[in-house]
Amino acid sequence: MYPPPPPYYGAPPPAAFYAPPPMMAPPRRYSPWLVPLIFLVNLGIFIWIMYENNCPSRMSKDQCMGGHFLDRFSFQPWRDNRMIGPTPETLQRLGGLDNKLVLNGEAWRLFSAMWLHAGLIHLFVNMLSLDFVGLRLEQDFGFHRFGFVYVLAGLGGSLGSCLNIIKQQRTSKTISVGASGAIFGLLGASLSELITNWTVYDDKCSTIMILILNAALNLLIGFLLHMDNSAHVGGLVAGFFLGFVFFVKPQLGYVSSKYMPTHTQVKRTARHNFCQYFLGVVGLVVSIILFATAFGKLFNIKEIKQHLPDSVNKY
Repeated sequence: MYPPPPPYYGAPPPAAFYAPPPMMAPPRRYSPWLVPLIFLVNLGIFIWIMYENNCPSRMSKDQCMGGHFLDRFSFQPWRDNRMIGPTPETLQRLGGLDNKLVLNGEAWRLFSAMWLHAGLIHLFVNMLSLDFVGLRLEQDFGFHRFGFVYVLAGLGGSLGSCLNIIKQQRTSKTISVGASGAIFGLLGASLSELITNWTVYDDKCSTIMILILNAALNLLIGFLLHMDNSAHVGGLVAGFFLGFVFFVKPQLGYVSSKYMPTHTQVKRTARHNFCQYFLGVVGLVVSIILFATAFGKLFNIKEIKQHLPDSVNKY
């Protein structure tokens, strides 16, 4: 006699019952190389500026700062440049931002000015801020998005500086240089990135306070050292709206398909939520409007249109 068969309890559970739960994908971290490269480029350009400045050719080595030790690379006297650097004429000749030259066809100065610095103090403060803000952004979002925001924010700072010079009707001797506009753009982008990726961060209040204190400290330094704060504000505003477009992370709970088990029947969280899409569209539209308005005011579109053919104006 064989024992009776075991009772039938129904069909076995589906494969999804045995599947492991989905695992959160680890946050992607990029190896930063663009920020160190920007630092080296700015340092190399400053050395080139001091070579071109050649203080001993203008006055005796005793009057130049470090004239006997640095020779051609020595700095202008303290009374001429308290940033410890070259003359304004050298900065203008090598690509400094001069609104009259920009309006006369040298629009390339809007980009070149962000790579020049007025002195060692100016260079040190900017590169310290770049390392503080830029390294984290490049690690989180990669060199391509970081570099795009950096350049566009620098352009926004240059536009803000030019428009402020025109508004205050300063003379053409006013030369604006420095990466401050781009760096303030990174500060603004960090703030907007915190807003659009709100669910990802744990300690939100302390992060906001650090960003605000950093921006306030840089503005204070700008006032004390008589820097061009209009470039700072222009870069800050441009970077703030660009951050909504380029610095967006997947929302909390999102799991990529490559980390999802084959038989898992769990409802997937969308990569981005409605607020992220909405802020991205708003940031893109506002950025386009701001840049178009700034270029229109700078180059006076109304006067340009007067010299165009009627067929073009009608179009």
